[in-house]
Amino acid sequence: MFKSLLLSQSNDKVSAQITEMDESKLPEGDVLVKVDYSTLNYKDGLVLNGLGGLVRNYPHIGGIDFAGTVESSDHKDFKPGDKVVLTGWRVGEAHWGGYSQKARVNGDWLVPLPEGLTPRQAMAVGTAGFTAMLGVMALEDHGLTPDQGEVLVTGAAGGVGSVAAAILAKLGYSVAGSTGRADTHDYLRDMGVTTIIDRSELNEPSKRPLEKERWAGCIDAVGGTTLARALAQMQYGASVAAIGLAGGNKLDTTVIPFLLRGVNLLGIDSVMCPTAKRLRAWQRIATDLPMEKLENMTSEAKLQDLPQLGKDILAGNVRGRVVVDIAGS
Repeated sequence: MFKSLLLSQSNDKVSAQITEMDESKLPEGDVLVKVDYSTLNYKDGLVLNGLGGLVRNYPHIGGIDFAGTVESSDHKDFKPGDKVVLTGWRVGEAHWGGYSQKARVNGDWLVPLPEGLTPRQAMAVGTAGFTAMLGVMALEDHGLTPDQGEVLVTGAAGGVGSVAAAILAKLGYSVAGSTGRADTHDYLRDMGVTTIIDRSELNEPSKRPLEKERWAGCIDAVGGTTLARALAQMQYGASVAAIGLAGGNKLDTTVIPFLLRGVNLLGIDSVMCPTAKRLRAWQRIATDLPMEKLENMTSEAKLQDLPQLGKDILAGNVRGRVVVDIAGS
């Protein structure tokens, strides 16, 4: 028997309860993993509160990522005792996820834990950090180098933004971070942000399709109006890696930034990311992410803390990364 945070739905209301279950209740898959750690992401907050239409069938176990140890395997690439990480593939949405001390999944979704990372560190990175690294890689693949000017990170105090800022700073980039909270300024400076932009500067729609060229690149973890304003402020030929939709999925802009400044809008999808790119990103994380800064942006929780934390993250009251100690819950 093992513990899980099981979600149930009654009269369109979702409730969560820590439940003991056995392996026969788990969904199909060719690898059984003993889960050590998971994380809390914005999507997890939506799932825990029954929002966003991310879960269609109940009961359900959330948790869109996890790290742990293979317990049994019928997959050619994994054997008992292997340390593994899982992000994406709609785990925690369409398939039961990491808020359980055991998880059964398709082995093709797993990647080996990179050398030099512990399971806890991997989940301090988690889906947010993995996605942030994909954004950094996309900007560099489109020519970004540290000598070109400041790189803007929107939603810089959140999980994706914090890790993106820390990675960029370690790689030698000058980082500007936007935030709406004055109490995060010292935190952002610790992550390597050198210029702090008040969120209000990017929240108001622009009256012009192009503004002064400011940014050599951008990792946008917000979307909506913020993304539209960032596009209007990019340098010629610069790229924006668009990751988050917390500010909405509507984009009120014109073709002018793309035609007259050659701006590239790069969509980052961490869910169906090809395996080769997934492996490359995790190897870059193991070498390019400053682990001391990762620890500074990380807090820890247990399974029983998640219902309240799910509300807190939707309200914007969670800073940095939350690691969930599954094995110790």
